[in-house]
Amino acid sequence: MPCANPVLSLCNGSFARLAWRAAPAFAAPTVTCRSLFAFLLPALVLASAVRANDVATEEVRPSIESDTTSFFDFQTREAVFPGNARLVYGDVLLTADEIRYNASTTSAIARGNVVLTRGAQRLVADTLKYDLTAGTYEAAHIRLGQHPIYVAGATAMGDRNSIVIEDAQASVPEPGPLVPSVRASKITVNSEQKLRAEGSAAGLGKVRPLPFGSFQHDLSKPFAADATFTGGYRGSLGVFALVGLQLPVNDTFSLGGDLGYYTRRGLLFGPAGTYETQDGERSIAGSFRSGYIHDHGPRGVDINNDPVPSDRGFFSWEHRQKISENLSLNAQLNYWRDSEVLRDFRPREFFPVQQPDSYVESVYSGGNYFVSAFVRAAPHSWQVVQERLPEIRFDLLPLSLGAGFYERFNASIVALHEETPFTGPELRSHRFDAYYALTRPVTYKDWFSFTPVVGGRLTHYFETEGAAEDGTYTRGLGEVGFDSAVRFSGTFDYKNPRWKIDGLRHLFTPKVSYRYIPKGDKGTPYIPPIDRLAFSTYLQPLGLGDQRNIDVLRDTNTLRLQLDNTLQTRDETYGSRDLVVFNLANDFRFKRRPGERDVSEIHAELGLMPARWLQLGLYQRYSPQDGHLDELNTGITFRDGDVWALRFSNNFLRHELEDYLVDGSYRFNEVFEGVAHLRYNARRSRFDEQSYGIRQKNRHDLAY
Repeated sequence: MPCANPVLSLCNGSFARLAWRAAPAFAAPTVTCRSLFAFLLPALVLASAVRANDVATEEVRPSIESDTTSFFDFQTREAVFPGNARLVYGDVLLTADEIRYNASTTSAIARGNVVLTRGAQRLVADTLKYDLTAGTYEAAHIRLGQHPIYVAGATAMGDRNSIVIEDAQASVPEPGPLVPSVRASKITVNSEQKLRAEGSAAGLGKVRPLPFGSFQHDLSKPFAADATFTGGYRGSLGVFALVGLQLPVNDTFSLGGDLGYYTRRGLLFGPAGTYETQDGERSIAGSFRSGYIHDHGPRGVDINNDPVPSDRGFFSWEHRQKISENLSLNAQLNYWRDSEVLRDFRPREFFPVQQPDSYVESVYSGGNYFVSAFVRAAPHSWQVVQERLPEIRFDLLPLSLGAGFYERFNASIVALHEETPFTGPELRSHRFDAYYALTRPVTYKDWFSFTPVVGGRLTHYFETEGAAEDGTYTRGLGEVGFDSAVRFSGTFDYKNPRWKIDGLRHLFTPKVSYRYIPKGDKGTPYIPPIDRLAFSTYLQPLGLGDQRNIDVLRDTNTLRLQLDNTLQTRDETYGSRDLVVFNLANDFRFKRRPGERDVSEIHAELGLMPARWLQLGLYQRYSPQDGHLDELNTGITFRDGDVWALRFSNNFLRHELEDYLVDGSYRFNEVFEGVAHLRYNARRSRFDEQSYGIRQKNRHDLAY
């Protein structure tokens, strides 16, 4: 009978657990038969064994039995045990439809439903020949393993130190149409728990389009197999199927790729991989993905209204490294052949970050400070990037000076470059910038805090136009202000078993902040405006030291009022959980830029989490002067654990955007999940996006 879970038994200490050692002088077997002839046959077998072995020992002897009459084949000099035969030798068990044992050669031949077992390890074959003295064996049509890795092969040869499987197939877990699999001309496992595959190709099920050549893996370490399958329909892509697979090449590196076909676009493919290693305090981890397609579908225009090319591709790489306890290195590279390639083929990755970033950063962490080196590059001709080539920065965390005073300091020197594609001017700047501030927090009990702030910022530009004869310009700015908060709380003995509410606690925190930064815009005619304000509808930082738009600062005389509300209940797992979060904020501007009003829009955010199956979120920006709703983003999510989820949402930006979205998912079983995504553009009265599909993701982190 085939084993219930025939999966690869990949050595624990030595694969020779499946290759038995014979006693120094091989002894005759102890034979038990369930027939009347059993009284006569063991004597014949024993006599043959004594003649073949000058000295018989009692140390370790095989025991053989079967359900039906056993007999002795005088032509082959073998004892034959038909009918559910069973051979026991030490802690090794061999079962088969028939076992033939030759005492003179100390070998056993098993045929039909062969199962070789030692402890939890198991090998299944059609036929198997085992030499008990030499500890070697040969098998045909084998299946072997240990959950969840499965290997099958045409033939196998093994000894105390290794097993070699020819024409092998491996899968994680057991074989299936969408299960990660490898086919190899040869798979070798040795006593040091090293697996090596030669002449291999990988894929899902019986489709293995990714050639690997050879790879190896240390079985004492976790085995990571990452496989994805996504299929469905999108209006812009047609019917599509996307398969991804990664398998370990060695102990550190896993390699694979992604392969997708879109009926309206063509074939998209590219390599992918991950790597991870750790040695004490040092560690390295990272991953990369890529794709190329000759797109024959309707491509449209890119972000600059230029036609999207037919040859499209992308490459992304992330790297994280801890060089020592205090020194780290992080890098990210994103190359897109055009601005829309991820939007079209990887929308789940595109929408969170629609502008790719490429940088390298190294940070040294001291006791109370950080020193960093940062490089940002612009690999795309279609994208505007503020390149930093490089930026060296020092940050001192708030440090107590005594008498209740704290200081804060940071400084940087940077080479900046920006080039607007095709039409814009090229900007360059070399800049030194430093900020220093003093604070003196004042608190009363645990409900009131007031923190006055005094700070200054000095910025020196080495390259400007018209500021000085040598082309330099130095700008000095100061700020004064404060941050204050009052904390109120109240508790209510309210219980609701249906909504799992066990008491209520309301936290109410009014906050007031003020900053005065006079002449913040001085030097504007001379300074290359590279670090400037990015588009954002949210309230920007008030403090001079927190503003990143260094090259385009402005006069500031602003009071900010913020009201934070949180309603909580007790939680058995986390202590407490939030039921409602409601925050309001707006600015009162005593100094305005052209087009600004005295009072900013009222910014409101609301989160409702009354139960684990229901969540509602809202962000709103409202103009109190004219009663206009300038922005509204909402979302409501219903879910049943991890079985299904349904989310309705919208994005509204006055005169710019009005979209309505529906996202749903349903898990059919542990492997497959159905997904759907709809985006309706109310301004154009059409569906901009429709996507329906089935998604599979297998991730196995397995230790042997």
